[in-house]
Amino acid sequence: MENEAVNNKISYPIKVTSLGGLDESGKNCLVIEVDNDAYIIECGLKYPMKNIPGIDAIIPDFDYLRTIENKIRGIIITHGHDDQYGAIPYLVNIIDAPIYCSKTTECIIKNTYRNKVKFIDSAKFVQVIPSSTVTIGSHVFDFFQTTHSVAESFGFALKTSLGNIVYTGDFMTDYSASGNFFFNLPKVSRISEMEKTFLLITESEAANKQGIASPNHRITQVIKHVIENQSGKIFISLYSQNMFNIQEVFNLAMKYNKRIVIANSEQLSLFKSLFQIKSLSFNEKLLLPLQEANTVKSDSLIVLVTSTGEKLFSLCKDICYGSISPLKVLPEDMWINASPSVPGTEVSYTDASDTIFRTDCNVLVLSRKEISSMHAQSEDIKMMVSLFRPKYYLPIKGEYRLLLENAKIAIDLGISLNHFNTFVFDNGMTLSFDNNGNPSRKIETVKCGDVMVDGSSIGGVKEQAISERQLMADGGVILIGIGISSSERKIITNPDIQMRGFLYLKDSEPLIRKIITVIQEQLQSFFELNKFNNIEVEKKISDKIEKLIYKETLKEPVVMFKIVDVDNPPNS
Repeated sequence: MENEAVNNKISYPIKVTSLGGLDESGKNCLVIEVDNDAYIIECGLKYPMKNIPGIDAIIPDFDYLRTIENKIRGIIITHGHDDQYGAIPYLVNIIDAPIYCSKTTECIIKNTYRNKVKFIDSAKFVQVIPSSTVTIGSHVFDFFQTTHSVAESFGFALKTSLGNIVYTGDFMTDYSASGNFFFNLPKVSRISEMEKTFLLITESEAANKQGIASPNHRITQVIKHVIENQSGKIFISLYSQNMFNIQEVFNLAMKYNKRIVIANSEQLSLFKSLFQIKSLSFNEKLLLPLQEANTVKSDSLIVLVTSTGEKLFSLCKDICYGSISPLKVLPEDMWINASPSVPGTEVSYTDASDTIFRTDCNVLVLSRKEISSMHAQSEDIKMMVSLFRPKYYLPIKGEYRLLLENAKIAIDLGISLNHFNTFVFDNGMTLSFDNNGNPSRKIETVKCGDVMVDGSSIGGVKEQAISERQLMADGGVILIGIGISSSERKIITNPDIQMRGFLYLKDSEPLIRKIITVIQEQLQSFFELNKFNNIEVEKKISDKIEKLIYKETLKEPVVMFKIVDVDNPPNS
């Protein structure tokens, strides 16, 4: 390796870099560079934790992609979950490359961003049939369909001179799945037999769970008797991106001739689009408009409650409170909660669950013990590693402990992997291979990180703004205004003090009196100066008030103090 350090003559035709998805849940984005071609695999978002108020989403930093823009031949989205596609509208603003995905995924993306007209008009979609073979740039991709919670998911094998780079996508081994959820094991086997696997890249989200995900991912057997013997309405709450379980509900409704109401109007639009392209199947004659929910017998009605993340739990509460007319939850009704919490939503999930129980209806809660997520567990991962027998192995997609667990599973198989050819990386680290297929000993890094999306603003939210929002969320806010006359050097109005999320006024009179005293004393001292700047005075008085409040209450609300000078009005 001395030549590498001295004359740098060694070239690295294969590079794999993750811009997101490692040591985190969501924001998946992998870049594979082969010769003069580069491919972006997934381009997702993640949702912020509670300690980042006011932020809608977090997406990858795309700065590195700008440096290789002339090499990028395509963006490949393996399935229709927003942790895979959620950053696409922002990426296409800087990278002009076609988006390769299934018709289901294209439909979901376009429905999700139907209000972003500019994105819809400019994005170049190329539909991929799962298990087809497609040439992108100068390289061949063998796609293979996988079973996952969304229809038409796939993985692929990218052919290189050193062997295949196999990316499994999200998968599980369900041998009985069919149609849009079919696991194409025969093609996976053919790919593994026809070409050597140089690098295998697999997901890690459920690597810590023993056995296989199937058949615990199915809810039919758990809820079938409830639907068959229902006496009142049945509410079923499900994540909208879990198409597999939603299809199970549709199948049961058709089997027992039940009517279905979609509680979320936005979801109804998506479902109708998916019915049209046959990604979901349902007898639409059984679909009942929301406003007609009370026109059929309760024992023949299923209310499907779907949305994403915390929006789902908010919708559940709205229904329980009677805010979604004409839906009303009665004691004789049944609520099947089939949407276990995911990281970051535990508080909202618990709150929504409590609200459901308060309606006095019958409740059936399906936890992760009853429903497994449709991600590869230990035996699913072993199956893929055993089939492909890769020369190198890269776990992706998951927290660091899950990446390590995935690596351990592969190494413990004792087939071809060990601690020297299995890589557990972090975002921004590049796995490089030379012409002989040897990995570089020197790990390259590229710029990566979180870019915050706040409404229409992308990456413009500063740390100070986040800190202030957090203070407001944790400690509340105090708004204070006062009128003065700069010419007469005196206060002409009493301070107007408004508190939000801090203290109830009935408990705060002593503190308010102290705040008023501070304001009066400070302003009087400034009046004695020949000249003073209102902005500077506002800042100094705000600081004084913050210190007083902390001393009295040990709380740190955001204090906003404003001086209104009648002699110098803002618009004068």
